[in-house]
Amino acid sequence: MDIIQADLSFPQHAEALVYLLNEYALDPMGGNHALSTFAQDNLIAELSKRSNVHVVLAMDGATPAGLALCIEGFSTFACQPLLNIHDFAVHSAYRGQGLSKRLLAKVEEIALALGCCKITLEVLEGNTPAYSLYKAFGFVNYELDPKLGHALMMQRKLA
Repeated sequence: MDIIQADLSFPQHAEALVYLLNEYALDPMGGNHALSTFAQDNLIAELSKRSNVHVVLAMDGATPAGLALCIEGFSTFACQPLLNIHDFAVHSAYRGQGLSKRLLAKVEEIALALGCCKITLEVLEGNTPAYSLYKAFGFVNYELDPKLGHALMMQRKLA
């Protein structure tokens, strides 16, 4: 099993990303709906325009097994970059084999090379396997003061 930083100009890497992201979207933790045709047709071109996107793939030979799609952000309080894991998925056929830990280790390697102060992510409350993995890897719920509680992820859809 190879854990690599993808180059989206390579068709095999681009196809693996779309395939794994679509498999994730079809999973209950991804919403149970395939990516739209528009997303499938345009995702690689749009991601390729962005220099702050970093993709990690787990490949079993030519077979895509896992994905971490990360986007650089910036911590104003630390005045340093951060790396957000925007999408993280392991194909169901490869779960339980330690692949997630290897993907996270590669993400951490990239974040350190970029001089990031932290790695961030979001996880659904009901996704206990992922939550347990992240906690075991050293992730903690974000808070500034325990009296104020943990930060909550929110969204407002525009389209």
